[in-house]
Amino acid sequence: MDLRPYLNRWVIYGALGFAAILLLITLIVIGWTSPRFSPDVGFAPADLTMIPAPTHTPNVTVAPTNDPSITPTPDLTTVNIESYVQITGTEGEGLRIRSAPGLNGETVFRGEEAEVFVVKDGPQTADGYTWWYLVAPYDTTRAGWAAAEFLAVIPSP
Repeated sequence: MDLRPYLNRWVIYGALGFAAILLLITLIVIGWTSPRFSPDVGFAPADLTMIPAPTHTPNVTVAPTNDPSITPTPDLTTVNIESYVQITGTEGEGLRIRSAPGLNGETVFRGEEAEVFVVKDGPQTADGYTWWYLVAPYDTTRAGWAAAEFLAVIPSP
């Protein structure tokens, strides 16, 4: 198919003229619809707040008072009867809870790492360990003896 009769100079001039008209219309529409630029605001000074340097304050010692209305904080360093303990230091293996204190006691169940118990009896020493009788606060059937080495005292809930 021969396209020469359709590509003469009048067709090319007409196409270029039509493109120029479309470009002109686009520029006019963009000019009318674009937001106007506001003039520069100029220099705006910043607010500055002066904070005075700290002064030397002498150390004050407070004398302790005995207030009977204040309840004493529980001792979280040693295991005691009715204290809450958490299994720790087993690296995820869990702790064997035994039917009797000592390594020869039958394993009743395995306490999970971070499981919480209430101390109900003890201490008893056997096989180089200090043993405490623990009961789970949510299930009294989960009870037995555990070595204190793997217990950490926690605050009561």
